[in-house]
Amino acid sequence: MPSPAQAATSAEGSNGAVRLNKRLAELGLCSRREADDWIAHGWVYVNGAPAEMGVKVTPQDTVTVERAAQRHQDNRVTILLNKPMGYVSGQAEDGHTPAVALINPRTHWRDDPSGMRFTPPHLRGLAPAGRLDIDSVGLLVLTQDGRVARQLIGEDSTLEKEYLVRVVYQGPGQAEGRHPDERSAPLQEIGEHDPVSTNVQAVFPPAMLARLRHGLSLDGQALKPAKVEWQNPEQLRFVLVEGKKRQIRRMCEQVGLKVVGLKRIRMGRITLGNLPVGQWRYLSANERF
Repeated sequence: MPSPAQAATSAEGSNGAVRLNKRLAELGLCSRREADDWIAHGWVYVNGAPAEMGVKVTPQDTVTVERAAQRHQDNRVTILLNKPMGYVSGQAEDGHTPAVALINPRTHWRDDPSGMRFTPPHLRGLAPAGRLDIDSVGLLVLTQDGRVARQLIGEDSTLEKEYLVRVVYQGPGQAEGRHPDERSAPLQEIGEHDPVSTNVQAVFPPAMLARLRHGLSLDGQALKPAKVEWQNPEQLRFVLVEGKKRQIRRMCEQVGLKVVGLKRIRMGRITLGNLPVGQWRYLSANERF
């Protein structure tokens, strides 16, 4: 019988059985993928017996995890990158370089407050927790830790993400009657209404700003309320608690705005701060999203 790092019975949900990896994720101990690794290593017990891969458990079962799993997880790193334009956040596509290629000793911010030193194992299994489009810049989180990934992009995540968004107003009616997924027309094709690129705030209807905050839908689903306000006459500040593909750009298209610059500056309690473009740092042990 191991000395448990965690022992828990879950009373939530129905009385039905669920896969053990899902239960461990629900308890906030790890991701499902990490749970499978722990089971394969023999670190997980159900009612005192070593767990088998794929086993299902009920809320009445006691799940116990050895401390070895916790030590293994504690060695996993989370990295904060100030992503430049032209890099994709995930896998390489269409000849574009993935952002993880920027994680190396040369681009490690010399003022990193974590005190950690880069080693090649820190790249193993490092994956982005949330996308940032190729034409967007700012804070991108890459992590080896399934707990962090679940907190940032899990189905039940309500973590705030903050963006600064520079816009051009294409005129009233530009988005009327169009499918919400349709990209904005090039500015030279707008025709009747000339685009406004300076002092956009003065001409943008307050009713449309209200729609950005609540009332739009994407992919047939109503969007959750967002915080949207003017940062300056040409730039909006968005705070979202969800992250659909190209969400801000598609929201803006529906109210006649074209995004010409987008920068993520915060995820939860972690801000971009003074991190230089194209450089990265570690998430410190005392930092929490």
